[in-house]
Amino acid sequence: MRNLKFVAAGILVTVGSFMLGAMFDVNLSVARRPLLTKLLGQTNPSPPPNPATSDSQLAQSVLPTTGVEIPVKWGELGAQLIKAGVIDAKKFEDIYAQRGGLSEPEKNLLIANDNGNIKITQQNSAVLLNLLWALGLGNKNAILDTGPMVDKQYGGAGKFASTGGWSLAVGDAMKHYSKHSFISLTPDQQQLVSRVSQNIYRPCCDNSTYFPDCNHGMAMLGLLELMAAQGISEADMYKYALSVNAYWFPDTYVNIAKYMAKQGTSWDKVNPKEVLGQAYSSATGYRKILSQIEPAQLKGGSGCGV
Repeated sequence: MRNLKFVAAGILVTVGSFMLGAMFDVNLSVARRPLLTKLLGQTNPSPPPNPATSDSQLAQSVLPTTGVEIPVKWGELGAQLIKAGVIDAKKFEDIYAQRGGLSEPEKNLLIANDNGNIKITQQNSAVLLNLLWALGLGNKNAILDTGPMVDKQYGGAGKFASTGGWSLAVGDAMKHYSKHSFISLTPDQQQLVSRVSQNIYRPCCDNSTYFPDCNHGMAMLGLLELMAAQGISEADMYKYALSVNAYWFPDTYVNIAKYMAKQGTSWDKVNPKEVLGQAYSSATGYRKILSQIEPAQLKGGSGCGV
């Protein structure tokens, strides 16, 4: 009986000590909170991924000030375009004289025989657009010969901005339309260009590069032919095409980057083929993107004329 009394007294002392500790030992209480939270099934919400940055930081991601080098050589294509008459050198230089003149590297792309890899920057993007436009227009290719450009419903290939708008040729632009063999493609390379061109859109219209009815589409066709001929993989063709499109349409792609960041995807993690597709890069797709963000305001880019 006496032993039972001692046991009961011990229990009372233990319980009392625990209660006092719970009431007065603040540190103990604080230390137990995470465990208590876990036991109750409560968790602290993790912050959502947020790669979004300022408009200027997004612009730097999309449009590096150092430019983007494309691993294809331009070589003497400028000189060949002049020799064939697709480019009238005097007309070309005169129009840029009104815009501050051609830099030495830009002039070399036009007339020199030994140019290295193409590098696009904010400063030379318009010159490259016109050079690639001439290449896409003049190079012999099945896309121009049998594709939508020659569909009778449109009244002839000469009625588009990419053909009728090319005013820097010797004579009429249609004299050079798909007439010169600047780049020769194997059947596999031609299939690659045809496939990729159907998946690359531009925000000035709703047509893919397979229907190059404006200067951006015709220039992109020329670039795809050049990349395919020099062994660039399909994945890399999309990657470099996205970089080039971004310099031609800077506000468009900074705003697309802003939209993607809002979805939790940084620009370096986007899928180039997806972004170049109709849902993002066509005029209709881009309008939908714009409706979901506060658009960035940037200067630059090139219109649909020379």
